[in-house]
Formats: sequence, C-alpha cells, structure tokens
Amino acid sequence: MSSILVLRERLKQIYASYSIYIQKAAQFLLGLFVFWQINSNVGFMKNAASIFCTLGLAVVCTFFPVIIMVLAATALILVHFYTLSLPIAIVSAVIFLLMYIFYFRFTPEKAWLILVSALACALKIPFIIPVLFGLLGTPVWVVPASCGVISYYMLHFVKGSATALKETDGLTNGLMNFAKQVIAGKEMWLMVLAVAIGVLVVNLIRSRAVDHAWKIASFAGGAVCIIIATAGNMVLELHISYGTIILSSIIGILLGLVLELVFFSVDYSRTERVQFEDDEYYYYVKAVPKVVVATPEKTVKHITEHTQEKEDKDVGEQEEQETEWEEVKRRTDDLLLTQSLSRELGLDNDPNKRQP
Repeated sequence: MSSILVLRERLKQIYASYSIYIQKAAQFLLGLFVFWQINSNVGFMKNAASIFCTLGLAVVCTFFPVIIMVLAATALILVHFYTLSLPIAIVSAVIFLLMYIFYFRFTPEKAWLILVSALACALKIPFIIPVLFGLLGTPVWVVPASCGVISYYMLHFVKGSATALKETDGLTNGLMNFAKQVIAGKEMWLMVLAVAIGVLVVNLIRSRAVDHAWKIASFAGGAVCIIIATAGNMVLELHISYGTIILSSIIGILLGLVLELVFFSVDYSRTERVQFEDDEYYYYVKAVPKVVVATPEKTVKHITEHTQEKEDKDVGEQEEQETEWEEVKRRTDDLLLTQSLSRELGLDNDPNKRQP
C-alpha cells in the first residue's frame, strides 16, 4: 500500500511539473478518439471521414478550449447526416441546439463531460459515467452526462437505419419519421434514466460524513445502475446484453476505488471529532486526516576509475592511522601501568619525592 501511495505522490509531482503538456496530450487523444468514432460510424461524406481530416481536427482542437472540440464534433456529425439526408440533419441540429441550451445553462466550463459520456457509451461501458461524475462532480453533471448519452444513441440509430432513412420520400415525412423514432427510443431513455439516477445516488452518498463514503457510493452507484437497467430491459422488452450491464457496473466500481485512492485517500483510524460553540451556534466537526507519504529521494553517485582509486587510497591511509593510534595507545597504557606498579612497590626513584 505504501508503494502505491509513493507512486501517487510521484505522479502528482510529475503532473505539477508538466501539467500543460499532459493536458494537451490528453486533449489530443480525446479529440482523435472522438473524431475517429464519428467517422467510423457515420462516415457518409468520404472526404470528411478520411484519416487526414480526423488527425487535422484533433490537432487543431488541441490548441483551443474543449468546447471548440464539442462544436467541431457536432458540425462533423451534421455534415455526415446532411450527406445522408436533409431531414435527419435538420432534426439532429434542433436536438443538439436544445441540448446545448441546457449545457450552457448548467455546466458551461465542463465540455469534456459530454465527450467522455458519449465515448463511454460507444465503448459499451456506460455505467462508469455515474461513478466518475458522481464522485468528482456535482448533481448538475447529470446534464452533460445525459447529453452525451443522447448524442451517442442518435449516431447509433442513424448508423443502424441509414438505408431506411435515406429512402424516405418528402422533407416533411423525413422530419416526422426521424423525430418520432428518436423520441420513441426506449433504450436511449432507459440509459439516460439509469445514468442520471446513478450520478445523483453516488454524489449524495459521497457527500455524506460517513466512513468509507466513496467506497459505499461506488458500490451503490453500480448496484442502482444494474437494477434500473435490468428492470427496464425486462419491462420494456429491450435487447440490452445483461453481460454488458454487469461488466460495465463492475468496471465503474473498480474505477471508483481507483479514484478514491488518487483523490480521497484518508486514514479513518485517526478520525477526530471536535465540538465547540460561539454566541450563536454549536459546532460539531469531524476531522479525518489525509494519508500523506513522503517521497524518498534517490541520490545517484557516479563512480569513475579515478574516484575509486582515491577512495581506496583514503581507506588505506585511514587504516594506517588507526593502526598507529592503537600502537601509541598500547604503549601509553604499558607506561602508565609500569609507573603505577613502581609507586605501589616503593620503587619510585625520584629524588624530589624522597623523605629527608
């Protein structure tokens, strides 16, 4: 355990020293994966779906705020949808506009949440979202989480029904047909409900003043998601894989344990409770100390041939000095012993000490 904590402290030091480079590298990888997912699933415009466009968008978005990446991803989706069908592009644009109204109202500085939630659904691990957002965020993070889930299911629906949607006659019929099918998507609304309730449950438990609150919140969030998704799957007669539901929840719980180790490592055995008061209030304070481990410093000593010869010479001289000192000490002890015996036997011949 101590080695893990030491590793955590070293990673913190590395991040503090190179935070700007780490953030930009993570932003580039996020953009690369987002644009690749879009182009590989709904790449109806061949030029926009090329590898050069994917890399170019990822590189450009790296040097701008993450909200630019969200807008670029939205524009890329709409371009592909327009290539497939104009009604699909119009309905999708309206849905994106409504989502962004809620997004800018509640979490304008958390654009990466939408991308992460959409990618989690694309990787078939949607139930890491409640644990991740509930532990690190606030209840309003439900909004970007829901927007990300809806965005993924829009792409998923268009990918699975591209041929049927393209053959729809008339602009009005196309608009009504696509809007009706998106709104009536039972699986999408079930996942939105499970993720939203999971985020609220995890955040509620995590913010309580109980021991091991983060662990309890992680397990509770995973259990709630399994119950809601399983019940909805049976009642609505959907075809969501139960293996995906359980595996996604287990991964979410494991992620919660890792997040606790990184962001909330405390020692509950040394918990202190303090009570005091002033003129108006009584205060009950529970203080839980953090687990802090000092990072050991490594000293590297460079040994060359000359350095080794000098060290050997110094060791030899030191041994000679010790030998000489021991010889002097031995002679001094013999002399003192001889003088002591002489005085005791009356053999001291010092004329100055003789009696007259």
